[in-house]
Amino acid sequence: QVQLVESGGGLVQAGGSLRLSCAASGSIFSIDDIGWYRQAPGNGREVNERELVAIITSGGSTNYADSVKGRFTITRDNAKNTVYLQMNSLKPEDTAVYYCNALVVMDRTGSTWFGWGQGTQVTVSS
Repeated sequence: QVQLVESGGGLVQAGGSLRLSCAASGSIFSIDDIGWYRQAPGNGREVNERELVAIITSGGSTNYADSVKGRFTITRDNAKNTVYLQMNSLKPEDTAVYYCNALVVMDRTGSTWFGWGQGTQVTVSS
């Protein structure tokens, strides 16, 4: 199995910055797509209510939600099985629980794991 552990959330004033990290561990041969989703306050806890924030492929291609383009940057360190989300110029509407999501190839046979971390709270005050 695979575990995803997020860190770096917290409380910040509008205009400030935070850097989230998500470290994958366990049965990992390689990591395909890995990214960040968020769930704003007041939304349910269902996975399908999470909004894509940013994703990065194994080749380094990135995709961002329109609402964060130019402010957030996603990067990955394959040697550390870790993905980062640098969040600048934060706004109150960025307040949410941020979840890491990954598609992991666990072994040479191609067995895969798809799952989520436990989430990290980001709160932006106005």
